[in-house]
Parts: sequence; C-alpha cells; structure tokens
Amino acid sequence: MAGRTTHRESLHGWGRYPIISSPVRHTADLTYGSQGATLSRGLGRAYGDAGLPPRASVRPVVVTPQANRILLFDQESGLLTAEAGLSLKELLSIIAPLGWYTPVSPGTQYVTLGGMVASDIHGKNHHVDGCFGMHVRALKLRIGTGEVVTVTPQNDPELFWATCGGMGLTGHLLEVTVQLASIPSPWIYETSDRYDSLEEVFHNLREASVHWPMTVAWIDTSARGARLGRGIVMRGRWATPDEAPKHFPKAKGSITMPFALPNGLMNPKTIALANQAYFLKHPNRHVEHVTHPSSFFHVLDSVGEWNRVYGSRGFTQYQCVMPSDLAVYRELLRRFQQLGGCSFVTVFKDCGEANPGHLSFPQKGTSIALDIPINTRTPRLIRELNAMVVDHGGRVYLAKDAFTAEDTFRKMYPRLDEFQAVRARVDPKQRISSAMSQRLMGDR
Repeated sequence: MAGRTTHRESLHGWGRYPIISSPVRHTADLTYGSQGATLSRGLGRAYGDAGLPPRASVRPVVVTPQANRILLFDQESGLLTAEAGLSLKELLSIIAPLGWYTPVSPGTQYVTLGGMVASDIHGKNHHVDGCFGMHVRALKLRIGTGEVVTVTPQNDPELFWATCGGMGLTGHLLEVTVQLASIPSPWIYETSDRYDSLEEVFHNLREASVHWPMTVAWIDTSARGARLGRGIVMRGRWATPDEAPKHFPKAKGSITMPFALPNGLMNPKTIALANQAYFLKHPNRHVEHVTHPSSFFHVLDSVGEWNRVYGSRGFTQYQCVMPSDLAVYRELLRRFQQLGGCSFVTVFKDCGEANPGHLSFPQKGTSIALDIPINTRTPRLIRELNAMVVDHGGRVYLAKDAFTAEDTFRKMYPRLDEFQAVRARVDPKQRISSAMSQRLMGDR
C-alpha cells in the first residue's frame, strides 16, 4: 500500500517517560493501515503512556498524521469531516480565515483530530462549552473485530461516548465529523490581573467564570505562607470586528529548545526563581488588550521541544479535578510542597458539568495541572496526591498520567466497568490496547 511503512522505533509521550520500543507503521490510508495494529498514535502529545503500545507488543502502532485530508467542509454551517490525522495547526490555518474555529482548543495546536476525540480535550471554555466530544457529530472507526463502523450519539451512544475520552481503546479513529464554532473575528480580547494569594485567585477565577466564556489562571507553586498560591487570572472572549485589527493574525514564530538540559536542573530552587520572575513580569494592575489567538490558547507552542528542559529523565504532568473548595486546594499545594514537588507550568481553571463519556476527565469543580520533574520521589508524590484526590471525589486526566495505580484509577472512574463492557463488545479478543490500559485496566 502506497504511503505505508513499518519499522521499529523507541516511542515516548510528551513527558518523555516511559520509553517503549515497538513496531511502528506510518500510513496515509488509515482504513487499511490500521489493520492488525494495536493502537493509533497521532503527534505523541499525550504526556504519559496513553499513546504508547503495550510492553512487548509484536503488533505495530499506526501513526496517523499522514492521513490529514479534509473530506467535507460546509462553509455555511461550519460542519467539517476530516481524517483523524489532521493536526489542529493545519486545520486552523484553513478555517480561521473563513470565520470558523474549533469549539474547544487545548493548550497546544500540535494535536490531531483523532487525539482530540480520544482524550476528549477540554479548554479554557469548559464551564461554557464542555469537552470536544459535545461538538462531535459522527466518528468513523475500525473496531477490534476489524469492522469499520460509523458511530453517532444517536445510533450507538454507548460506543460513541466510550470513544470520546476512551484513549483510543475502542477502535482506530479514521474520520471525525465536528461542528465548528463561528467567530466574529480571528482575534482574542483578553484581560488579566495579578493576585497575591490563592484566596484572591480562587475568588476572582470563580467570578470570571460567571461573566467570561474563557477563563484560566496560573499559580505560583513555590510561594509559601500568606502568598501561597498567588497567581495571575486571565479572561478571554473573541474580539468583536470593531475591537479587532483589520488584518488577519500572522503565524506566530517560535524558538526551539536545541537539546535536553542536564537532569536535575529543573528543581525546587530553579523553578522558584522562574515562578518569581513570571509573577513579577505581569504588571501590578489590570491589563486589557487584543491578542493573537495562539498567544491565548497555545502559549506552550512558543518554545518548540520545551519538554527537553526536564532532561532525559523527563517529567510528568499531574492534572486532577476536585470540588471547587478553597481549603482543599490550599491543602493540596501545601502537601505538594512538603513532598518536594515543584512546578512552573501550573494551570488552574474551573470546569463545568461532566459529559456522558465513561472516561472523560472534566467534572464539576476546579482543575489544577502541575508539571513535575521525574526523580526518585515522584512515585510517592503521585500516590499521596492521588489519595487526597480520591478522598475528595476527584480524578486525574488519563492523557497526562503515567504513575497512577489500577486500584486508585478504579476509585476515580466509577464507570470503568461500563467502559470495559463496551470494549468487550467491539473488541472481544482485546486486539487494541496500550501501555496505559496494561497499567490501569489489567490488559494482557
């Protein structure tokens, strides 16, 4: 088959941990290229092991970005059908000049449509628009039996919602049909303020979520005492035509981290300095401006290969959601510091109601994401944080996780048995699996 090659590669996620050697198949035709494959993989931006094959697998991983055609785009209604390997970056370059945008955008544009479905991504507007799956109208996938099926929320709601957030375990995503969002201009109107305590950040983030469609906060995980959790709250909406510049936003340039830094260079002391600098960089006053959408949505893309700053040992992103309780998050930050945790890229945001996805991450509450350098203390740190999250009825995001244990995972996701029943129906011989499903679901 033209455009199809298979060879062995060492694979890892964005956190660069773990690393697994596997046969890999690159293909521009997913319908045929997914045959016999154990898992589909997009651009490798899942942080942990969700996009990695089972250890010791002899069946290939199919890599999807070559399958990137737009198959249907109705410019009047905004309904789009495209192959699952199409990247968000490529898609936005086409639809944004025409007055459309994806209804939900993650923190990077280097993800595929298939990955957006498999992770059921959420963004700064979850409290208003929910996860990506809420805007998907149909999915074409090759299930474990080998059959190619088209699934909608109407014709097979169980399989549809198991697939949205199912980390690729219900089948190989081939095509995605999604309803895009109409935008009044291609620019973002943003306001931001700096606050000196977690209490102020928490209160103002909640207040912003009432009035603004997009909200997020950065918090300083190094500050202690009365300054614990100090941070910056950002609010956004699409700029109106009279507010926006008349020209279309130019593509944002970026620099690339050329090599991996030495292990241990990112530590509590150096990260505390970085946090201090980032906090003080924001003026101690209210800021309002119109900004490039990539500067608002995709801040992490300004530095290519930024994961290299954590060295060869890599890092894990710990993202959890718990009830919106100030005391709970104050205790989480204190425990994080006591266990030697440190994080510079720390994202704090409100989430709306959960959707019907069995394994979809967001639920009503507040989410925090912490980038943690991996060292000998990391497993214990994750266990301790997980215990607190379970005690408060929360969960971790599977697209970021690499350390959670199976028994803890079951406590976080009470609908796991329903998900497994759907998997068993469409893949009775468990031909599709991953390193994550081995770790969390007891796959063979």
